[in-house]
Amino acid sequence: MTDKTKETKNTAKKRGRPPKKKVEDMSQTHGKDDKNFTATSLDQIWGDDGKSKYNTLDEEKYVKGVKEMSKTDLQAHAAQIGLIPIDNRENLEKRLIREFKRHVSSYQAPTDLMKSNNPTSVSKKAQNILGEGK
Repeated sequence: MTDKTKETKNTAKKRGRPPKKKVEDMSQTHGKDDKNFTATSLDQIWGDDGKSKYNTLDEEKYVKGVKEMSKTDLQAHAAQIGLIPIDNRENLEKRLIREFKRHVSSYQAPTDLMKSNNPTSVSKKAQNILGEGK
């Protein structure tokens, strides 16, 4: 081999996949406006914040509490909430967490943004674009 071929072999860059991002470095968004919520029941209008049924609206706190409960405590908690206490612990935990999420989402329904943005007012440019198909 000559000196030129050795140089080209040494200078060639390796190509491969870029390094994968770690899950801890990624962030997730849901696109909802968390600030504006409207009451969905009479209890909410009267001031019920939803904490009376589960003692919290924090999902992490509730899941941690469910994981720490014994099987009999889980069954008693399910009966108190209104679920049928089943014998399988995993399924019971999943049901409890699902019901908790449903309860929280009913107390945090977002406001109707279409009413506040007045969808009948459209800019002149948008009207021209929409009118092109006529």
